[in-house]
This record gives sequence, C-alpha cells and structure tokens, in this order.
Amino acid sequence: MRDQIPTLKKVAVIDTPETLPEGVLLWDDLMAHEPVELSVAALIAQPDDLATVIYTSGTTGPPKGVMLDHKGVLWTAESLMNRFGFDIAGMRMVSYLPMAHIAERNTSHYAGIMQALEVTTCPDPGRITAYLGHSRPQIFFAVPRVWEKMYASVTSVVHADAAKGAEFDAALAIGWEASEYRARGEEIPKDLAESLLTAELVLSPWRRALGLDECKVAISGAAPIPFEIFRFFRGLGLEISEIYGLSETYGPMTWTPFRVKAGTVGPAIPGTELRLGEDGEVICRGGNIFTGYLDQPEKTAEVLTADGWFHTGDIGVLDDDGYLKIVDRKKELIITAGGKNISPANLEAALKASPLIGQACVIGEGRPFLSALLVLDTEVAPVWASMHGISEPSLEALAANAEIRAAIQVDVDHVNAQFSKAEGIKRFTILSAEWEADSEELTPTMKLKRRGISAKYATEIEALYS
Repeated sequence: MRDQIPTLKKVAVIDTPETLPEGVLLWDDLMAHEPVELSVAALIAQPDDLATVIYTSGTTGPPKGVMLDHKGVLWTAESLMNRFGFDIAGMRMVSYLPMAHIAERNTSHYAGIMQALEVTTCPDPGRITAYLGHSRPQIFFAVPRVWEKMYASVTSVVHADAAKGAEFDAALAIGWEASEYRARGEEIPKDLAESLLTAELVLSPWRRALGLDECKVAISGAAPIPFEIFRFFRGLGLEISEIYGLSETYGPMTWTPFRVKAGTVGPAIPGTELRLGEDGEVICRGGNIFTGYLDQPEKTAEVLTADGWFHTGDIGVLDDDGYLKIVDRKKELIITAGGKNISPANLEAALKASPLIGQACVIGEGRPFLSALLVLDTEVAPVWASMHGISEPSLEALAANAEIRAAIQVDVDHVNAQFSKAEGIKRFTILSAEWEADSEELTPTMKLKRRGISAKYATEIEALYS
C-alpha cells in the first residue's frame, strides 16, 4: 500500500516476522523513538484542557462544535467501566462508525486505549457483517440501521422455508422468555431452562453466522430501535441493551447492560443526576457534561444552566426504578394541520421493522395527514422478489412493483394498528436508492436530515398530498 499513501513515513509491526521488510520498524524500535516526550507532555496537559471538538450532526440546524475536555472523557469512561460490572480489558471489538460519532470515540479511542481493547477496523459500515465474522467481537455497539439489516438478512433466509421458519420462531419465543428472567435477575425456571437447551440448537448457529457468538455485551444507540428487532436479538440470545446520550454528554447518559427493561434506555450511568423538566424534557448534570459550544456562548446558554444542568431537547418518562423512556424530540415533533403533535421517530422505528423497508422518513408538518418516504432494503428486496417469482432485476423496477407495494402496505397497516388514527401513515412512496451517511438525506452519524430530505424529494412529497 505504500505507493498509494505518499504521506506515510513509518511502518511498524507488533509481532516479529521471520524476515523484516526494508524500512519496517519492530515494536521496540518504535517505542524507543518518541516524537513527543510523553512524560513531559503528561505534566503539561491539564484536566480542563480541551481534548477534542465533536460537531453535532445538524439534524435540527447548523452543526455546533461540542467541546470535550480530558477530565470529562476520563470521568465518562470510568462511569461506563463501573456499569459493565466486569473487567473488559483486552476484549475484542470492531470500529466502523465515523470518527465524528461520540460512540466510536468512546469505544475504539478512549476505552480502547484505557482497556487495551483489541480493535478491528472496518472501513465501510456496509461491510460490517463480514468483519464481524472475522473478528468475533466480545463487545459490539451498533446503530439501529445495522441491527435492522442483520435482522432482515436472517429473517428473509429463515422464513424462505415455512417449516424451518416456524421452528425458528418457536425457538426465538423461548429465547425471549428466558431473556426476560435474566433481565430481572431471576433464575430461569427448570422447564424453561430445558426448553432453552433445545431452542439453542436452532438459535446458536445464527449467532455464529452473524459473528456474534462470542459477544458478551451488545449495545444499540443513536436512535430508537424497533421493539420487534430488539426482541428478536434478545430472543436470539444476545445481551442487547439500549444506550442513550448525546455528544454534549460525552456519549452515554443512561445505560445498563444486563438488567434491561425493553422500551427504555436504562437508568442514569453512575455519577449522573437525571430528572425531567416541567414539560417532560430530559435534563442531566454530572461529570459527563460538555464545557460548551465552540465560539458560540449564546448557543451554550440555551442548553446549559449556570448550575450545570444540560437540557437535551428530548421528552422522556421515568419509571419508579429510574429507567428512562424517550418518547419525543422537542425540535422534531410534527404538528399536523389539525394541531396534532406527533413524534416521527417512533413511527419510523416501527416502519423499519419491516424486512422490505430499509429506511423511512415520516412527512406531515402542517399537512392534513401523515405520509412517508420508504426506501427499499437493497439486500432483502431482491431476495424477496426472487422468492416470489418477480424477475425485475433493478431496484427501480422493484420499487414500482405492485406485489412489493402490496407487501409493504400490509406492513404499514400493521404499524398503523400500533398507533392512534392521527398517527397513522395514510400514503407512502417507495424509493429505490439507499440513503448513505454524510449525504443530503443522512448526517455522518446516520441520522435523518429532515430538511434535506424535504427539499430533495419535494416533488414526491407533493404528489402524496395532491
């Protein structure tokens, strides 16, 4: 690769090879050469010094530079290590998210350094499944889109045969029931434990196929994960949990890896104070609160009080055990022409539980009803079409296919049944091109750019209301 990287100056190897290529350093040689005198630099750096600036994803306005200092990075990492409840030193994980993502910083950068994690780097999130099979991570963090794609790939294959699909679903139900006992910290009843042994013969090969058979802690974050998909992975035998936080909170604000309550993002991490404002807004205070937005004191004052309380902009509900459920995003609420306040994120999460739907954006601000832009799952749709005797080769043709539209309509009707009449999706358009990170449609951290989507698909949106 050297001729492709003209700026590369040095290459070093950790393990000593039988023959050392010219110009390659051994580990000891590398350690003997310090471009920075670490012992001196460590004395100069102070806890309050700026460690990094991470820019917000810009879903509700121009990106802002979130200033994070050294003590906050270390405080948050220590709190997370406390929450794990066991030593994660040396464990394996995969790095594949953009480095603009605070979750990636916390895992592959900060925890990776502090706990000497074995990090496999994947250059393209679209290839993550191949890298999972190679690296067999013991800790795996993923955004919902990754979980959704794995769910779709398994279910589309397993249900290709009706009998095998029924056997798999029965085993999955047993796995889910057992996971609920584990989540409550209760012993699994003897009869269920015996049934689980049989179910494992069906479930464990799929964990191996996904590369997650050695995963001890699986985490979903950055957006709501559909309950059906969360239930699927819990049933499959993964200890999956939801985490909640923002760049402004150094990543995590609430999380617990094992004592999980489905539909919640867990309790506050150790050392963080969490409460709800009068309007239900989630606010918090602790060592994981950012120092402000770079060169924007007026924006900082809008979200950070003088006594250290950070206002997240999310609306939540706390149960008696302090577990948080996020129900709305203040700035992303859709207000219909009829005056109804609706959270699009909850609907979008439910829609993406359909194997055929890869991505979804709910439309309805100032409109008489809700509609949606639905993007075909580019991996599942061709397989589904082949199984149903549809010969159109292109995704564009599949997006216009009447049978696929009818199948998606069934899934949309199923989603609508879970919500009130005002929250139902009345019309939808099927798109064929998958939305990519850092595009007109998605931020670098794969959140929807609603204004960008509205502008790019203005014609399609107007057609839904004509």
